[in-house]
Amino acid sequence: MFKKLFGVNKKELDIFEEEQMQSPFRTVVANFKANRLAMTAVTGFLLIFLFVLIGPLFMPINLAYQEGTQKNIAPGLDMMKLPSEMKKNPVSISNGASFGVGADANGKVYTWGKTRVSKKIDLKNIPSDMGKVVQVSAGYDHAVALNENGEVFAWGNGRLGQLDIPDDIGRHGKIVQIAAGYQITLAVAEDGYLYVWGNENINDIKVKKRTQDKDIVKVATSADTAVALTKSGAAKHLGAEKSAVSRIPDEALSGVVDIAATAATAAVVKEDGSVVVWGNTKQGLADVPEMDGKAVAIVGGRYHYTVLTDTGRAYSWGDNKMGQTKVPGSAQSGVAAIYGGYYQNYAVKADKVVTWGLKGYALGSDELGRDVLERIVNGGRMTMTVGAVAVIISTIIGIIVGGISGFFGGKVDLVLQRITEVFTAIPFLPFAMILSTIIGPKVPEGLRITIIMVILGVLSWPQLARLVRAQVLAEREKEFVTAARAMGVKKSNIVFKHIIPNVISVIIVTATLDFATCMLTEASLSFLGFGVQLPNPTWGNMLFGCVDSVVIQNYWWRWVFPAILLSICVICINTIGDGLRDAIDPKSNEK
Repeated sequence: MFKKLFGVNKKELDIFEEEQMQSPFRTVVANFKANRLAMTAVTGFLLIFLFVLIGPLFMPINLAYQEGTQKNIAPGLDMMKLPSEMKKNPVSISNGASFGVGADANGKVYTWGKTRVSKKIDLKNIPSDMGKVVQVSAGYDHAVALNENGEVFAWGNGRLGQLDIPDDIGRHGKIVQIAAGYQITLAVAEDGYLYVWGNENINDIKVKKRTQDKDIVKVATSADTAVALTKSGAAKHLGAEKSAVSRIPDEALSGVVDIAATAATAAVVKEDGSVVVWGNTKQGLADVPEMDGKAVAIVGGRYHYTVLTDTGRAYSWGDNKMGQTKVPGSAQSGVAAIYGGYYQNYAVKADKVVTWGLKGYALGSDELGRDVLERIVNGGRMTMTVGAVAVIISTIIGIIVGGISGFFGGKVDLVLQRITEVFTAIPFLPFAMILSTIIGPKVPEGLRITIIMVILGVLSWPQLARLVRAQVLAEREKEFVTAARAMGVKKSNIVFKHIIPNVISVIIVTATLDFATCMLTEASLSFLGFGVQLPNPTWGNMLFGCVDSVVIQNYWWRWVFPAILLSICVICINTIGDGLRDAIDPKSNEK
């Protein structure tokens, strides 16, 4: 049936019938298919083309997005990959900017994710002899652990004092809760005394050491301050500066049973199971979902909250860029405890731990915390679009100029060839640099990209025009042209309807090769800073941000992946062009 529908049931030609009956087009296709290298190049290019064409539908780019906590993270999807040893019996889990830390029921501590902070500091180097750890907390680049005896241990980056545990930390009894923030660490003693150490200049946390009220039960850190839950069941701001977090609503001044914070908000769970959120709630953090049951616990990430209800169901809300609020079905029942931080969530069940949120970055992140894969996909589309539009423009101009010049000859040919030589003499890169400097930042980026495509196309047609002219000069003396003239066919129709279709092979090959050239030219221009400007991504300007020797040595993923894709794409296009040329060449059809 398939053969009847699509006409492939025709009698196959034998070797003696091929030269007499096979059309030139089928001959070209057969020759091209026989070229394994060219077919491999076609497959490679189509995969890249579909990758950059369909990819943006699933990975749309926000040009204004940047996140300082996620900058220069190495490739990998292990930021929520719990060690198998602690999946069945975790007692405490916390996430830092790019790593996780947890403790199991035996008191053993584990780390996972991107634990390397610098060449000398790695969070996987956990302190030994900590005893039975019952609680852990992860900051931006350091971690803190608390054992069953109330002793505190810290490791990671201690450049700003966040690892310098106070000498008098046991004076007010055992430590019952710890919290690690951005360059700061907090610990709550059993009598309500609060210890704070680290960078207090960047964090608005002002606690008097000698005149404390000793009324704190639990603390939670935001990006630059902290809030606390008091023994009287009230939320309390620990800073001295006025901010959105410091303006605590009346609802949070009594009956509070749990407290949490995000980068710029704070939230509490009350005795009646309601949730109160305040602060800068622009990420939808104030939109608390309707819950099946009463809220009993809450944890905060960078821009989201997760709540556990008395029915054993987890709810998340807030920003969902990293999938941190997309609660899986398995976390909607039977959950015993919840943990989280930054962009990750963990729901502990009787037999497993359910995770959702940011697993990591397949190709790493850049200097502004943006996903390199996301920018490669969208940047590839921009690079290919610029190259394709430029080729279309140059092909149209080249066909018109070459066809007219070759057919009419004489003075018309002389004038057009001199014009062609003028355009050939214009160096594109210096010309584009000068033009980019002249227009400066005043021109909108969309218009700037359009100008680049037009200029690239207008300056790329001379080679094609000369090739078309040469072919038309040979074709215009043939019998079919003479017959067309004798029949009174218009000269323009003779050129563009009769001659040009006969030289289409040259046009296809040249346009294919020009496509690769235009992509390289755009990438070169953007790499030099004169093409498409950031934050709009292209493969060229992604390489522009990697000229620093520090980036080349330490953050290799920022330049290796766009360079590889650009190289593969250009090589594939050039190989396809060579394959087309070999397939169209009559000499390759000789038996």
